[in-house]
Amino acid sequence: MSVQSPLIAVPRKTTTDVDWATPIRHVIAASYGEDPNSYAEECAVLQRCRQDAVRGAGNDQTARDLLYKYFGQLELLELRFAEIKVSFPWNDAFTDKLTTQTSLAFEKASIIHLISSILSSLAQSASRSDPEGLKRAYYNTRATAGMLTYINENFLHAPSTDLSREVVHLLIGIMMAQAAEIFTEKLVEEKKSASLVARSANQTASMYTSVVDEMKEFQGKGVFDRNWLYVLQIKAKLFGSLAQYYKATSDSAAGKHGTALVRLKIANSLIQDAQKQASSFIYTFVAASTPSLPHDAANALNEIVKAHATVCGEAKEQAVKDNDLIYHEVLPSEASLPAIEKLPPAAPITIQDVYGNQEVTKLIGPDIFLRLVPLAVHESASVYSEEKAKLVRAEVDKVELAEGEIQAGLDHLNLPEEIDRWRQFLEGDTNDDVPLSQQLKSLVDSVGDVRQVENDLGRLDGERAACERELRELNGALDAESRECERMRAKYTPNFTQSPSGPQTANLRSNLSANLSALSSASTSDAHLQSLWQSIQPSISLLSSGPSNLERAARDITEGNPQKIDKTVSLLDLDDEEVDRKALGQEEKDALRKAVDDGREKLDRLKKIRAERDEVLRDLKEKIQTDDVSNLLLLNRRSQNVEPQLFASELEKFRPYQTRLAAAVSASRSILQELDMLVAQVHKGTGFREILRKEKDRQRIIRDWEKRLIEAGESYAEIRAGLGKGLSYYDSLRRVIEDLRMEVQRFTNSREQERRNMVSDIETRQRLGGTSPSTGGVVANRGLEERLAALKMEAPPQPPRLGTTSTPNLPPPPGRGSSNVTSSYLPPPPPPKPQSNPYDFSTLAGFGSFATPSVSSPQHVYPSQPQQAYNQQSYIPPQQNPYYPPPPSRPTYASPPFAPQQPPMQSGHSPYAPPPGHAPQPQQPQYPSSQNQQQRQGYKYPGYGQQGGYGGGYGQY
Repeated sequence: MSVQSPLIAVPRKTTTDVDWATPIRHVIAASYGEDPNSYAEECAVLQRCRQDAVRGAGNDQTARDLLYKYFGQLELLELRFAEIKVSFPWNDAFTDKLTTQTSLAFEKASIIHLISSILSSLAQSASRSDPEGLKRAYYNTRATAGMLTYINENFLHAPSTDLSREVVHLLIGIMMAQAAEIFTEKLVEEKKSASLVARSANQTASMYTSVVDEMKEFQGKGVFDRNWLYVLQIKAKLFGSLAQYYKATSDSAAGKHGTALVRLKIANSLIQDAQKQASSFIYTFVAASTPSLPHDAANALNEIVKAHATVCGEAKEQAVKDNDLIYHEVLPSEASLPAIEKLPPAAPITIQDVYGNQEVTKLIGPDIFLRLVPLAVHESASVYSEEKAKLVRAEVDKVELAEGEIQAGLDHLNLPEEIDRWRQFLEGDTNDDVPLSQQLKSLVDSVGDVRQVENDLGRLDGERAACERELRELNGALDAESRECERMRAKYTPNFTQSPSGPQTANLRSNLSANLSALSSASTSDAHLQSLWQSIQPSISLLSSGPSNLERAARDITEGNPQKIDKTVSLLDLDDEEVDRKALGQEEKDALRKAVDDGREKLDRLKKIRAERDEVLRDLKEKIQTDDVSNLLLLNRRSQNVEPQLFASELEKFRPYQTRLAAAVSASRSILQELDMLVAQVHKGTGFREILRKEKDRQRIIRDWEKRLIEAGESYAEIRAGLGKGLSYYDSLRRVIEDLRMEVQRFTNSREQERRNMVSDIETRQRLGGTSPSTGGVVANRGLEERLAALKMEAPPQPPRLGTTSTPNLPPPPGRGSSNVTSSYLPPPPPPKPQSNPYDFSTLAGFGSFATPSVSSPQHVYPSQPQQAYNQQSYIPPQQNPYYPPPPSRPTYASPPFAPQQPPMQSGHSPYAPPPGHAPQPQQPQYPSSQNQQQRQGYKYPGYGQQGGYGGGYGQY
């Protein structure tokens, strides 16, 4: 064909600008609760997108692309603003009537109709003489039919004529007929078989005939241009003639000359009718009034019909001659001719196929309102995120389990160190250095100078001896005062009325006795310190000598040198044989050398597999982290129960990573099993087994030696702690003793002054009265005095519990509690258990020791003599005694309970019991037990028993 058959294009709908921003801002504020101003740019982009689409550059590809983009954004927009109300004005494509609706569906249908118009125009303008142009025309006509089909299937209630089902259906028929026409042209151009061309042409003619019948129903309604009807009628007859012509050609080739002649006559008759219509169409067609047809539609159609008429006429004349002269076949009737088969028509290209193209997807671009995600989509995305997290956790758990198995297996097999040791055995490069444990190295750094410990032990003995000496001196001072009092009483009876000192010194004597008892227990603890130090001194000296000497000693032990090894190492643990390793046989060496190579190769493979496995896991995590299905969820928002299938299909993207991880885990386990078998095979060798036995013995000896040194270090730490706390105990005790000395001196001085005053008064009265003591009384008094001097008052009885005391209080013996009575000078001591004492003057005493009785106490009464009062010379109780300061408003020392002052202590709790003047401290945490724990149990300083402190012994810290 020299000219191109004209195609009909769908008329274009027109519109004006609309306001997208205001309705969208209202929906964002009302439904999403966000600031509409933050989406001003998105609203402007959508506005420009519509303007560019509906004001396209013309019937070209740019306009088509802009419409593709705008419709795609409308689809995404509807998912977020389904109920938005925007006024969309559109003019009808056929009647030019304005229709305005606020539904997004109307806007979408109008845009699709406009897209179909652009596609049909592209098909109309394509040059079908070029194969590529023919393909584009064929595709665009089918795509136009697909767009119109989407309108008919999804928009049931058309608000305008051009969107009505009947009109759209007719347009679909025209587009599909034109697609069949283009396909027939392609078959003719490619010179396909006559029968195939006949079938295609017959199908095209049938489709045009159906469209003509449908269009006749719109006659007089003013919908379609009448020129359309002329074109469709001409084409229906033209392709009917073509079908008969090519079928006749096929029959003639098959030897059916009579049938072929009849068909040629039919073809000639049809084309003659088409030629008449085409000739008249030239005079009636005005291109300006029918923009949906090419401007040369009439001329082109007339030329095509005229050319085919000429061909048919010549073919008919030649067939008549041939039949008359050659074939002489009887011509069958037209009704008896078999019908020509129809080629099945091509299906329309659906809108899903159009938008499924990657190029169209790129044209649409990202969602304009991507930041605005509905809550339901957020919830679904969260569910998908949890599914991804489950997948990642499962893979991580598998990898961690596999890594744990690998690490445990390598540790069990002692790899790669074991292979290095095999290599050393082969090369004879054995290392005689003995590796020391990190704990032992740390212990060497922490030992320090041991001479300080010896100095502290000597100082501890000196402090204890000094404290004991001072306590006994104070006890002797009280005894001397008591004897002097009773001697004066015996001498000046009955005029000597000074009260006995026994009840008044009971607390002092009790404190002195308790401190002496505690000091005795402390002596036991000090002796234990000395014993413990003597037992560990060699080991500590070795530790303090430095790491180099320690390593040298370790080598001496492993070499079995009896002159150099530690005395704590049993010679029975050492082999009598030399440490020289038995040489391996040549066969074993070869096997061991091969095992070294195999082991290294397997370890290298295992390392690569682990690295690849970790890299795949990282890639999987990154892939899952960046995966986002919000857009898919948004697109499928209207579908019901689509999430499980969607999630399953999306998670399949990660299947390759899971497969690679599983393969890596399986390969690592296989290599680990091979390494296990390799190590077991090497260890089966006789020579190697003997070497391993000696190495194990060597390591066992070193470990036992290290254990003993570590235990010595623990004991050394206990000794240092005990020394510091023991010295602190003695410092505290010295302060308590000093306070006791002051109290004893104050008490004895007061008593001595009182006696001097009383004796002076008695002697003055005797001189003034001229009397002298009776001889019998003197003798009796001398006898009493001698008996008193013979007595040793070391443990006076405990006085009754009184309200207050100013006596410095010392701690009770172990097991006794302490009392919290108010003191006039110092906190009072707890009442000790009653003791039997030959000097129990509790029935004769009316006052406590340096205390004010809580109730009125009777004066001392001696039954054999009348009571005499010396108001100026008699003993003054502590409350009226001018030698003592007034009692404080609260206890001066919070601890100890009966010590004048609590000595400052180091931070933390002391394992030494405080001096008996200290209150018990809370239970101290125990030092970690060691080998010497049993011998240190029961090693306690007095005063605290089970409550910790210095009395808790060195076994408890």
